[in-house]
Amino acid sequence: MNPFIMSLLLSSLAFGTMITMSSTHWLIAWTGLEVNTLAIIPIMTQPHHPRATEAATKYFLTQAAASAMILLSSTMNAWHTGLWDITQLTNPTACALMTAALAMKLGLAPAHFWLPEVVQGTTIKTTMIITTWMKLAPMTLLLLAHNSINPTIMATMGVLSILIGGWGGLNQTQLRKIMGFSSISHLGWMTTVITLAPTLTILNLTIYITMTLTMFLLLIPTQSKTTQNMTTWTTTPLTTALTTMTLLSLGGLPPLTGFMPKWLILQELITQQTTLIATLAAIASLLNLFFYLRLSYITTLTISPNTTPLSSKWRFKPPSYTTTITMFILSTLALPITFTLA
Repeated sequence: MNPFIMSLLLSSLAFGTMITMSSTHWLIAWTGLEVNTLAIIPIMTQPHHPRATEAATKYFLTQAAASAMILLSSTMNAWHTGLWDITQLTNPTACALMTAALAMKLGLAPAHFWLPEVVQGTTIKTTMIITTWMKLAPMTLLLLAHNSINPTIMATMGVLSILIGGWGGLNQTQLRKIMGFSSISHLGWMTTVITLAPTLTILNLTIYITMTLTMFLLLIPTQSKTTQNMTTWTTTPLTTALTTMTLLSLGGLPPLTGFMPKWLILQELITQQTTLIATLAAIASLLNLFFYLRLSYITTLTISPNTTPLSSKWRFKPPSYTTTITMFILSTLALPITFTLA
C-alpha cells in the first residue's frame, strides 16, 4: 500500500478514536466510531487474499450492525428524555440496546463470535490494532454510560466472557486466534467490575493494552503464526525469554504485572459482597492460565521439526529491542506500584 495512504488511514484511526473519547454527544461519538470502522477496513483488505476479504466483510457487517444499534438506542433515549448526553442514558429499552451494541463492538460474550474469526483472517499487525486500539472508543462509551447499565447484566456478560475466552483458547494452535480469545477474557474482567469501580476497569484496560502490545511486538519480528513457530530459542534466545515472561504476565501469575488487575478486581468484588462472581472469575481464569502455560512450554522447552540435523536455524539480523524492552518492563515489573494505588 502507498505509504501516504497508509499514514492517512492510521491518522484516521487515531482521529476517530479521539473524537469518540472526547465527545459527550451521542451523534459525535457515533461519528468517531464510523471513522474508525471505515479507516480499518482498507488496512484489513491490504493483503488481497480471500481470507482477508472474508475477515473484513465479517468485521464490517458486525460493526455496522452495532453502530446502527447505537444510533437507534441514542435516538430512542433522546425521544423520551430530550437529551443527547452520553451520561444521561435513562430509558430502559435504550439502555438495553446500547449495552448489546457496545458488547458487539468490543467482542464481549455472547456477541463474541466475530472476533476470533476476524483476527485469524488478518495480518498480525492488523490483529494488534483490532485487539488494542479498537477497544478504546467503545470502552470509553461503556465507562461514560456505566451508571445507566444494569450491574447484573454486565457481571453476567463479564463472567461469561472470562469462561468463553479461556475455554475457546484451549484447543487452538493459531496464535492470532489465541490472542483473540485472550482479548475476550480480559474484556470480561473489565466489564465484571465496571459498574462497581470504573477506575479499576481503566487500570485493567491500560495493563491489558501494554501486555498485548508487548506480545505482538515479540511475535512480529519472528513472523510466528502458529504454536509450532514459537520455538525461537535456537535463533533469538532473548526473544524467547521475553515472550515467556510476557505470556505468564498475561496469564496473571504473581509477581508479574498481569496479577495486579486480577488481584484488585477480586478484592473489590469481595468487598462489594459479590463473592460468587469473584469465585467464578477466579476459577475461569485458570483456563486462560493453562493455554498461556502451554505456549510458554512450547516456546522454551521444545524443538521445532527440522529438515536438517542441525538444531539451530539460520540466524537473521536480530530485531531492535529498544521499544520492546521498555514495553516488557511495564508488562512484567509494575506490580510493586499496586501498594501506591491501594
